[in-house]
Amino acid sequence: MSLPASIPRVAPWLSRLTGWAGLFALLALATEMVDPAYLDPAHQKFIFLVGALGMWRYSNAAIHYLRGMYFLHIRFPRMRRAVEQMGAAALPDHLYMVVTSFRIPTHTTFKVYQSVFQEVQRLPVPCTVIASIVEKGDENFIKDILRRELLPGHEIKLIIVRARGTGKRDGLAHAFRALSRQMPPQNSVAGVVDGDTLMLPGCVERAVSLFAYLPGVGGLTTNEFCEVEGSGLMREWHTMRFVQRHINMCSMALSRRVLTLTGRLSFFRTEVLTDPDFIKDVEADYLDHWRLGRFRFLTGDDKSSWFSLMRAGWDTFYVPDSHTLTVEHPPDSNFFRATRQLMYRWYGNSLRQNFRATSLLGWRRLGTFTMYVLYDQRIAMWTCLMGLTSSIVAGLLFGIQYLLIYLFWVLVSRTLVTLLFFATGHPVDPRYPFVLYYNQIVGSVMKVYTLFHMDQQSWTRQKTRLAGASAADAALNRWTSRAMLLSSVAIFFGVISVLLDITQP
Repeated sequence: MSLPASIPRVAPWLSRLTGWAGLFALLALATEMVDPAYLDPAHQKFIFLVGALGMWRYSNAAIHYLRGMYFLHIRFPRMRRAVEQMGAAALPDHLYMVVTSFRIPTHTTFKVYQSVFQEVQRLPVPCTVIASIVEKGDENFIKDILRRELLPGHEIKLIIVRARGTGKRDGLAHAFRALSRQMPPQNSVAGVVDGDTLMLPGCVERAVSLFAYLPGVGGLTTNEFCEVEGSGLMREWHTMRFVQRHINMCSMALSRRVLTLTGRLSFFRTEVLTDPDFIKDVEADYLDHWRLGRFRFLTGDDKSSWFSLMRAGWDTFYVPDSHTLTVEHPPDSNFFRATRQLMYRWYGNSLRQNFRATSLLGWRRLGTFTMYVLYDQRIAMWTCLMGLTSSIVAGLLFGIQYLLIYLFWVLVSRTLVTLLFFATGHPVDPRYPFVLYYNQIVGSVMKVYTLFHMDQQSWTRQKTRLAGASAADAALNRWTSRAMLLSSVAIFFGVISVLLDITQP
């Protein structure tokens, strides 16, 4: 599945060629710095490249990759051919598009609504666009875009919903209630679009036609590419994450248990969006935590919609040939601050969803593989830190070669993973091995911190925070969170010391 022509390439071919040459030269240099004895499986010091922990982590990654590539190149093409044979019967009776915009730059808003109006006119079905906005100026701007893009002989019904600006969840809930008042027909589909997501040609038709073929699917999400308004390193970090997302989505789609219905663009049956329970879940979702009590979800509306669908008995799916282009606006000009802020928000939403899904949905509803993936998410944050931590400690205590062999293995393994990315159809850059490792280590640290501070939330665009509890409760939560975090870190280093004591002769 090739990269869409409208997606900008990562870098000119000469720059990429130079980058790949530099990467392989660095690999050759690293090989010369490693003592060959540490690479000999018959030698007693061959301890870092094999072992139960390493085999387990790489086996998990290999399983996801093989499942994803099987779905992408074999299973899904068969499904697409079957849908095409259905012809017009695969299309819905009515199409609705819900677009939420808040504090989006004007030039991005124009491109987003332009893509929406252009895409819905490609389908020979009636369409209604519901725009959830805050500022009055956006209303006039959107109407001007519609007048500009509307083709002769076509008709698009535009409904403007004015939200209070108190968050995306409120804006979505108002829009879903406006959709309910339209009394949508039974065989109708609604797309939910974020204000910074552009739909590429054919995106909507390829997505909505899957509902007729998959009657058990209540919601599905699409294949995202990105256009980053930031530094080159920030761009590579985002594009690398979208490659990983693509692989994991394909893997989970094989079980029809995609773990999130991305808020950037997802499609639902209208009977799902108009369900009062679904609207309530999106508007005022919460988590009951054994230590922190009950607190609302400030962000993560895509996790709430997924949980609501799972609880109602629907399947979720991924459409790899339905392409969108997300315009990413980093929350900070500094790469490290921006990535930490985004990781804190994303991983916090995932962990809150993880604990709720495993406890309330269970094995029978989610299936064995999905439950295993959810439990593995809790463990991976620790195991991803064990290699670096143990190699640093071993390098200080037993010799620098232990640290060098670890860094050599990191470079080799991440380079191999990067090469495998070429089969996904997403852009690949020679900086990916380093960005992958950064994402692993810093991401794991952020996950560990977030695990013990799940009540702390923020939305990077709105700069809003969840209203806190009383002063006494807040202080108790803060100190117990710190105590549990420090205790867990102490146990982690204890395990590292035991492992190093076992592996040393």
